[in-house]
Amino acid sequence: MSRPFTMLRTSVFAFATLASLALGAARAAEEPAASPNDMARFLAGLPAAAESPLAAYNKDPSWMRHAQAMDSTWRSLNQRQVSRIQAWSKANLAVRQPTTFYMFSGPDFLYANAFFPGSKTYVMSGLEPVGRLPESKFVSRRTVPGIVGHLQASIRSITNVSFFLTKEMRYQLSSTQFNGTLPILMAFIARSDKTITDVSFLTVEPDGSAKPSDGTPKAGVPNGVKITFKDAAGGEDQTLYYFSTDVSNGGVKNSGFLKFCEGLGQGDAFVKSASYLMHSDSFSSVREFLLEHAAAIVQDDTGVPVRFFKREDWDVRPYGRYLGPIPLFYGRYQSQMAELFKKNHSTPIDFGVGYRWRPNESNLIIATKQQKKAENR
Repeated sequence: MSRPFTMLRTSVFAFATLASLALGAARAAEEPAASPNDMARFLAGLPAAAESPLAAYNKDPSWMRHAQAMDSTWRSLNQRQVSRIQAWSKANLAVRQPTTFYMFSGPDFLYANAFFPGSKTYVMSGLEPVGRLPESKFVSRRTVPGIVGHLQASIRSITNVSFFLTKEMRYQLSSTQFNGTLPILMAFIARSDKTITDVSFLTVEPDGSAKPSDGTPKAGVPNGVKITFKDAAGGEDQTLYYFSTDVSNGGVKNSGFLKFCEGLGQGDAFVKSASYLMHSDSFSSVREFLLEHAAAIVQDDTGVPVRFFKREDWDVRPYGRYLGPIPLFYGRYQSQMAELFKKNHSTPIDFGVGYRWRPNESNLIIATKQQKKAENR
């Protein structure tokens, strides 16, 4: 075969390949983008509406296996955890504030919504990055197995043992195009029978004001996402803020994050599986914020140490069993916590939560600010 002919054939092949890629890109550009709610349902293993650009994947074998796995996971989770937590919450948290603060949460909307359903505003925070908004242009028959497999791996620990494993989560949240906490938050919202109406990015200025962002992380400031949603059956809008930010004393000193939270008024607070960080003086600012601005705090023993709940200011009720920390945190045993559970005859709970996630091993307290004290705020 002559060299000119070989070069000609190579050039024709290269041109055809480029043309094919250009045509594929043009078609992708012409196709309407899926809405955030479409993407949330796709990730959650819930079928897309017929008019959605993602409807074609309702019959995709990889996505169908994902949907079956998610259905099975949620049936089990609802039976052993969510429905029981919701019943407990309804019985024990009759008075609720419109805002729920959940520090050290990572992307755990699942338990925020189970303990505090119906909150008008959720404020969640963690070191984990927000990530990009999942886009349908990155979904194809070829990419579906990786996308859904990645999501299942990311949520496996929280659906099994009620908390994220930090080291695993950091790897999972940075390894694919659908990275960060946002895809997980969206999937949890969809699985909680919510409809997402808007997703936007923001940063927080030192004075606590929120500034719109294009989603590109900026150094030295809290990077956040605001997700607006409502119950699938209708009702008022709810808002979830998630901020990727350091809430140690050094981190919040000039970040404006706690000032942003303060601007939302008095709320309720939830803490679990928080590595006992607020037991350290280096996290005293966020601890003091919760004591100052929360009407009620629901937490396991990893939250605010019980010695900070002064008897004249707080009513503290114990639930479950206090067995002390797991071996990893053996130095965080609280003798006052043990005394609280012993003297007050704690009420049993029929679900597991936190590091002591096995049945009949978990502990919770509800610390409620005395009414007189709350009125003086």
